[in-house]
Amino acid sequence: MVSRKQSKRKKFNKKKVAIISLSTLILLCGIGYLFRKELSVFAFNAVLKKDVKTTLNKSYKPVGYESQSPKIELSEPFSLLLLGIDQREGEPSRSDTIIYSVIRPKDDKILLLSIPRDSYTDIIGRDVTSKINSAYAHGGAKMSIDTVENLLKNKVNYYAAVNFNGLKDIVDAIGGVKLPITEVIENKNPIHEKLRVEPNKPIYYGADALSYVRYREDSDFKRTERQRIFISSLMDKALEMKNISKIPELIDIAGSNFTTNMDSEFILNLAETVYLKDSAPEIENYMLQGNGKMRGTTWYYDIDPEDLEYAQDLITSWLSSNSNDGNLLHPKNMD
Repeated sequence: MVSRKQSKRKKFNKKKVAIISLSTLILLCGIGYLFRKELSVFAFNAVLKKDVKTTLNKSYKPVGYESQSPKIELSEPFSLLLLGIDQREGEPSRSDTIIYSVIRPKDDKILLLSIPRDSYTDIIGRDVTSKINSAYAHGGAKMSIDTVENLLKNKVNYYAAVNFNGLKDIVDAIGGVKLPITEVIENKNPIHEKLRVEPNKPIYYGADALSYVRYREDSDFKRTERQRIFISSLMDKALEMKNISKIPELIDIAGSNFTTNMDSEFILNLAETVYLKDSAPEIENYMLQGNGKMRGTTWYYDIDPEDLEYAQDLITSWLSSNSNDGNLLHPKNMD
């Protein structure tokens, strides 16, 4: 027969076990919350990384100089040429979006320097002077890189070319993006692609986001500004993603519309570095300044020589590993 004293001891032990179990659960939940990003990365590496790497490898398209270039360490600043390719039936592929970006992983900063697509410059490899977006049409990423390097007098470490046709699916897959549209955006010129975007929506999905980027009836300044805003919004939404199981879907969508000379290991390491930060990278923007000019029957954008020199200095500052918050050159106001 169990004594009263033994019964009390058993109840006490059960209560003690329950308290310890509850305390342990709370502790584990607390650790899980505090290290939720690290745990997500661990889960990704354990379950998804191999398949994602396989898909990313299909997008790898070197331009010929990779084997001679020193390996970039993620602690060092590097440049990435972003090319938005507008592929339409019956027309050559042109880079309608050209953004020279500098990523400073250690500082968690990104510079986006927009080059207007109609900029009049030497096209390296063709011995002609024409619109900069024609370089991709005639020589792909390699000619675009050579032309941009010649214009900005700074190295392009990597490129990433994204076909606009895949943009809609990517935006839809992440659940849309926030865009600061306060009035109707509409192409009214009959020679332009028909599009219309309504203002003040809380979220914009693929078709509207693509129209927002493509709209062309205001100015180069506004167009390139929209492109930079879209990139920032897309990055913010991607970093908000709670479900890592969506990553393979996104990679699959992007895979057939994306080419780069960054290898899969570098991309994944960069993504992990960015994701583990407490906030999204700080993005600073600039656009090459100039004026439109007709040459014959064609409209071009003439870059201001003094502004071009300023942009070259800006990039040099951002690419320097010796630059810090105290001496880093920040983009001047473009108003």
